[in-house]
Amino acid sequence: KQWYQRRVAITAGGRGKGTFSSGLKGGVKLSRDPEEIGKLTSQMIGFNLVTKQTSAEGSPVSNVMVAKALNIVKETYLAIVMDRGFGGPVIVASPDGGVDIEEVAEKTPERVYKVPVDIFTGVTDAMATELAEKLEFSSEVVPAAAAEIKKLYELFTGVDATQVEVNPFGLTDRSEVVCFDAKINFDDNAQFRQRDIFSMEDTSETDPRELEAAKYDLNYIGMDGMSSLSLCLSPPSLSHTHTQVISVAWLMVPD
Repeated sequence: KQWYQRRVAITAGGRGKGTFSSGLKGGVKLSRDPEEIGKLTSQMIGFNLVTKQTSAEGSPVSNVMVAKALNIVKETYLAIVMDRGFGGPVIVASPDGGVDIEEVAEKTPERVYKVPVDIFTGVTDAMATELAEKLEFSSEVVPAAAAEIKKLYELFTGVDATQVEVNPFGLTDRSEVVCFDAKINFDDNAQFRQRDIFSMEDTSETDPRELEAAKYDLNYIGMDGMSSLSLCLSPPSLSHTHTQVISVAWLMVPD
C-alpha cells in the first residue's frame, strides 16, 4: 500500500513536534490506512496546535494537507535569504538537514555554509555545483541538485521573496532531488507586482490589531508581557528598533 503523509497547514514551524489541544502529539503523520487518515485528521482540524513558534494557546487548525509520501534517504538544508549584512541575497546551506538549523549552527557551525549572491550575475553553474558538493550529494546526483538550487534562486527573485527555506532539501530512494518542505516569505513592498500571491494570504491566524493597522500602512507590535503597551509604527525597521529600546527600558523599571 502507498504511504500518505498528513501535515497541518499553519504558519508556524515545529509542527512535527507540536501538540494539539485534542491531545494528539505531532502535526505530521504517516499512514497507509485510509481509515486512520480520517481518524487522525479529526483530531487535528478544529483544534489548536502548540509548537515552539506559537503562543501558549497555539494556532487554530482549519486545513490539513494529505499527500503521497516519498522515501527520503538523504536530508540537507538550503535557504536563500535577504541579508542586510551582505547587502543582498545569501544562500545558507548545510548537509545536516531535517532538523532545526539553529541546533546545527550551535553545535557544529562549521557545517553551515553562507554564500553571498551577486544580484547581477545570480547563481552560476559553478556556484550551484559547489553548493551541491558541500551538501554532500554523490557525484551522480550533483548535477540534478545544482539544477534545483538554480531554480530555487529563480523562484526567490521571481516572486520577490525575502526568504525561501527548504528543509529538508533531500534525495529519494529513486535518486530524485526533492524540496520536501519549504517556507517562503514575501516582500510586502512588492505587493503591487505579486497581486496573485498576496490575494491568497490567509489572515485567520493574524492578530486582528495587526490587520487593522495594516489598513493604514502601519505595523502593529504587541509587547509580550506588557498588556498595556504596544507599538504602532511605520516603517517596519523603526518598529524593531523601538521594540528593542522599550524592552531595555522596561527591564530598568523598578517593581
